[in-house]
Amino acid sequence: MAPAPEQLTDHWWWRPGWRPGRRMYTCHLTFGEHPAVHALAETYRRALAASGAPLALVPDTGLHLTMQGLAFTDEIADESVDAVARAASARLARIPAPLLTLGPAVVTPEAVLLDVAPAGPVHAIRTAIRDGIADALGPGQVPEPEEGFRPHVSVAYATGTAPIPPLVRRLDALAVEPVTVTVTHADLIRLGRDEQLYEWTTHTRCPLAPTA
Repeated sequence: MAPAPEQLTDHWWWRPGWRPGRRMYTCHLTFGEHPAVHALAETYRRALAASGAPLALVPDTGLHLTMQGLAFTDEIADESVDAVARAASARLARIPAPLLTLGPAVVTPEAVLLDVAPAGPVHAIRTAIRDGIADALGPGQVPEPEEGFRPHVSVAYATGTAPIPPLVRRLDALAVEPVTVTVTHADLIRLGRDEQLYEWTTHTRCPLAPTA
């Protein structure tokens, strides 16, 4: 087993294709209507702010579960985006809205995140989105690998280097209980990452099937 990472490292390097001002169409699960998630994130944000570690804290409006990218906005036609939205919506409407548990917090080199469980329903939603992209654009046009996906919601992103173990001890001492919420939709969004913050506008909200 590899040893646990010992240092934070800056999350905000410019990944391939990204630059200031550029936007991407992607799909997220969002948590704007879940005050329990906001309260959990705030507990961790307060502890992280007091730590003095180089972290950009995620506001309630930025809490999200990254699902599946589509394309940079300048590399896809509007009609193709609309077709993906329709196809993904049709598939997601058949996926039952899952009950998901968030937390406790885990410190990784680039972020402090909340693991999300069970993973199975989240994978099912992602598969429906990927299948919707294939329906609209063709089977060979689904970006990003299917494997390696880890459902999580970040509450802070590293902006520099610092030792990880003190953060782990600080968060473990909180003894915070995870929260459980029902996620009722996935969103196709227009995402930016300027100013050490993920921000977006919603193109299409895609409801999931009601649970019994």
